[in-house]
This record gives sequence, structure tokens and C-alpha cells, in this order.
Amino acid sequence: MNAGAHVSRIRRWIALLALALLAAGARADAPVTPGLTFNGFGTLGLVHSSEDQADFVASTLKPSGAGHTRSWSGHVDSVIGAQLTATLTPRLSAVVQVVAEQNYDNSYRPLVEWANVRYQVTPGFDVRIGRIVLPAFMVSDYRKVGYINPWVRPPLELYSLIPVESSDGVDARYRVTVGEITHTFLGIYGRTETRIPGDSKVQAKGAGMITYTAELGATTLRAAYSRADLTVEAFNPLFDAFRQFGPEGIAIADRYDLDDKRITFIALGGMYDPGKWFVRGEWGQSDTNSVLGKATAWYVSGGYRLGDFTPYVTYARRKVASNTADPGLTVAALPPFLAGPAAGLNAALNATLGSAPAQQTLSLGGRWDFASNAALKLQFDHTRHDAGSAGLLSNQQPGFRTGGKVNVFSATIDFVF
Repeated sequence: MNAGAHVSRIRRWIALLALALLAAGARADAPVTPGLTFNGFGTLGLVHSSEDQADFVASTLKPSGAGHTRSWSGHVDSVIGAQLTATLTPRLSAVVQVVAEQNYDNSYRPLVEWANVRYQVTPGFDVRIGRIVLPAFMVSDYRKVGYINPWVRPPLELYSLIPVESSDGVDARYRVTVGEITHTFLGIYGRTETRIPGDSKVQAKGAGMITYTAELGATTLRAAYSRADLTVEAFNPLFDAFRQFGPEGIAIADRYDLDDKRITFIALGGMYDPGKWFVRGEWGQSDTNSVLGKATAWYVSGGYRLGDFTPYVTYARRKVASNTADPGLTVAALPPFLAGPAAGLNAALNATLGSAPAQQTLSLGGRWDFASNAALKLQFDHTRHDAGSAGLLSNQQPGFRTGGKVNVFSATIDFVF
């Protein structure tokens, strides 16, 4: 199989499975036969981590992974999904996508990833309403369709900045070609609610995002900006306790709590893929104005297609861009019976601030397209955590040491049908 055919096949599946590209560019007056289309995708994965005092996970929304819980884990990347598309009229279509993967409570209960109705107002302008994947990154729309992506998983340093993936609301997209460049503008507004390990609720209200994409031949450039009001219930007990210490405690709580706090995110990305090889990279920054702080992350990745085999390399970096410590309450000014609890609150605050992920990863991998709709991928990740940081590892045990290194080996079979 030559590289051009391989890229064409990938693009065909993007058109079929990536909902954001569903019927992109179709004329509103083009002949359309009403009907149903069914597509599916999945990943069977196995992951091993060299760190046995913490877990390697593919998302902060997952409760366990490879390392401490299991030396080899099939939960990290495994997923199965199905999508049903209904073409109703030349202008009106609807889609539902259901995905089953490891949830926050270790169940594999299927969840609705997409569920929306789309109306083609003009040949270049369409509107959707319902549940829509947040287009925060270049591969957000097909992030879970491993077959489309070159890697085992998108680089976690960047993609973990926005772990919540769907929004309930409305979006509008305008697509126009000027000269040889195709410009796509997209705006989305809605809200989302999910749960994290420990059964704590996370809400994002008033979530607005705008994106711009420019395409010229093999080159794609993209920018995104979003803002939302974020609430994370897990931090309520800590900051409610701070507020019991009067004005000083209230000021600390107001500064760091996550109760209806404004979060902003900006991302830039680019890709060049002429068929025989590819190079791509993205940069992003999130600022929660809270105990979760401000972070920046980026990656660059490239690969070369040798028939059915594609070796690739990726380097990713994530840094903390806000303070990782705070003096907290003035313990010396408190009576002895309050000094102990105040010191405990200060320690909890600083432990949370200091746990902000900061790491760098070098990934080497290969993809073998052994069938027309399936690929085997092997990937080795060498990650170094910054001093004092646990990086993106979860479920840390008492014997875990921050600032270390971890090696992760992953094998997946990605398929579409």
C-alpha cells in the first residue's frame, strides 16, 4: 500500500466517523437519499508502567491504570464506540455516538459522546444543537478513534489540559474558500457536567469556544480560545474550612477555590502531511485562576510512512505557570487550639498546589496497517517529572517519590467498521 492510498483511507474514515467533519462541504441543494448510516470504532490496548507506586492513566477522569493497580493494564486505552447517522433531508441530519470505556467509577457503562441535530443553512454554513465534542485541540473530534491518529494516544501533556470532552449546547460553523485557502470558523456555547474519581462532580457553565482553521493543500493551521465558569466539588471541604478562620481564611479561599471560577484556554496548532511523511505540533495554555493554577504545554511529532509501516517520534512538555506554594494562614497569630488545624489546612493547600503536573516525555512508536481497517501500534514513552512533581501519574502510594522517571510501554490494535 502506498502512502497516498494510506492517507486517503484515513481521510475517508475521518469523514465517516469524525462528527465535526460530517457532511462538511456538502451542498445544501445536493441530491440526498434519506437513510441511516452505522459506523463503529474501537481500541484493544495493553499498557505497562515501570512505576509501581502510582498509576499511569490516559485521562485524569480515570481512577486507575498501569503501575501500582496492575503491572499490565488493559483499561488505559481500550474503548469501543458506535455511531448512527440519520440523513433526513438535504439540509437536516442527526447523529448519536455512544462510547464505552473505563469510567470514573471503574465501570464500562456506555456514555453518549455525541447526540445532536445538524442543519445546513447554506452550502458553507451549518448549525448543530445537542451534545457536541469540544473542539479544543486538533484531533478532539476523533480523539477516541485511535485508528485515525498516528499515535497510541494524543500527547497527554497537552490533551490533559482539557480532560472534559463534550458540551451540551449549540455550535455554528462557517466554511469558505478564498483562492487556494479554505477558512473554517466555528463557535460553540453550552455547558457540561461530569464526575471524577471519588464521585465528585465537575461543572462548566457558560462554556464558549471559538476556533479558526486554515487549510492549504497538505498544510493545516488552527487556533482556539475558550472560557467557562468551572466548579469542582472536591475542593469544597478544604476551602469551607479555610473560611472558618475569618477574613484571612476567606481571602485564601476566594483566591483558590473552584466554585464558579472563570477558566480560560488558548491553543495553537499546525500540521503538514503531504502523504509520505507528516509533522505536526500544538501548544496550549489553561488558566483556572484557582488552586489548579496555570499551565502551558506543547508537543511536536513526526513520522515517515514506509508502505504499511509508519515509525514516529514525539516530544511533549508541560510546565506550571503559576505559584506552587503559599504561606497560607498565619499560624503564629492563632491561639494554640487553632494553630494545629490551621497548619493542617496550610499543608493541604500546599500539597495541592505542589502537585500540579510538570513533566516531559519522549515517545518512540510504530504503526503497522496490517488490514484495510485495522492497525497495530507499539509505543515507548520515557517521562521525566520536574522536581517535586508527580507529573500526570495518579493514585500515588506512600512510597511514591516525586521528581522521578517512568517508562511506559503500550500496545494497541485500533480498528474501524
